[in-house]
Amino acid sequence: MPSFQDFLQEWPALRRTELVNTATPEKILAVLEQDSLRPQDFLLLLSPVAQDLLESMARRAHDLTLRHFGRAINIFTPLYISDVCTNQCRYCGFNARNKQARRHLDTDEIRAEAEAIARQGFQHVLLLTGDARHLSSPEYIATAARTIKPLFASVGVEVYAMSEDEYRLLIDAGVDSMTMFQETYNPQRYDWLHPAGPKRNYAWRLAAPERAARAGMRSLGIGALLGLEPFEQDAFATGLHGWWLQRHYPGVELSVSIPRICPHEGSFEVEHAVDDRHLAQYVMALRCFLPRAGITCSSRETAYMRDNLLPLGVTRVSAGVSTAVGGRATEDLHNPGQFEISDSRSLSQMVAALADRGYQAVLKDWEAPTAFPAAPGA
Repeated sequence: MPSFQDFLQEWPALRRTELVNTATPEKILAVLEQDSLRPQDFLLLLSPVAQDLLESMARRAHDLTLRHFGRAINIFTPLYISDVCTNQCRYCGFNARNKQARRHLDTDEIRAEAEAIARQGFQHVLLLTGDARHLSSPEYIATAARTIKPLFASVGVEVYAMSEDEYRLLIDAGVDSMTMFQETYNPQRYDWLHPAGPKRNYAWRLAAPERAARAGMRSLGIGALLGLEPFEQDAFATGLHGWWLQRHYPGVELSVSIPRICPHEGSFEVEHAVDDRHLAQYVMALRCFLPRAGITCSSRETAYMRDNLLPLGVTRVSAGVSTAVGGRATEDLHNPGQFEISDSRSLSQMVAALADRGYQAVLKDWEAPTAFPAAPGA
């Protein structure tokens, strides 16, 4: 089967630009009347012309969100278990060249952190590590998942790209979802952003969701780090990636994250900053293009922004977030974290805020199936 990378090459930047230049208000309004959108329709919704039609886009996105998700918002929280990293990503606080205190939790520390999270009422947790296989090996991550699984309904991972067999190892340990940010879909820009480390392999990372799906992962999350490339380019490629995955792996649940680059340890000049208006346009365009996909908005965004994106398509948010390793139940050693968060609301505060806006917080929407006992005589 051809890979997504093969398909992406059919949509070079020049072709995208030519299509964007054909956008008219009439074409965009016609797209909003369609039940099923093509990639070229999605691109029109990301165009500058669509900026003048955000109210119409908002109505359509809101209707689709209510139809497919109701007023339910899933809540999760991250659990960072190691920030030791061998990559030198120019935009990341975990960059191996940043001189900062690092932590790598052992099994007892992981259990203590997970218990502290569980006591707050969380049922969905996301394990995160840096990219350092000599410490955070697939076996280490699997052990962490197996350790905390009894405490949660769902355990996901946001770690480095793995092989199909390694994803099976995680699934056997109780992991049911994986998130993989491509960061940017422009391979030339990607090379510059990742000067050293295993993450430098663009194609290996790009195909990670496919390998996870083949391994049997229940849920996939994708996304680009907005601000690394011009808005339309990475926004379009991310949506196209989700569209392709849904068609080739229809039994897998898909979600798209919409992170904008945040301040972090070290320095990085953001050349293509995405403003609030463009972020809202992106959420609405995604909802129209991928009506059944989840859309995740993390605590990178302010409480105000996250609250106001809910009617436009966001269906999943984080709460009680710390991007540092440890700190909930173990000594944090003043760890600076991967990036600064903007919304520090606790789980209870998030649940209350959602209720005030007429939404239901969903803490548990998945339970791993249990094996049934064999029938007598079987």
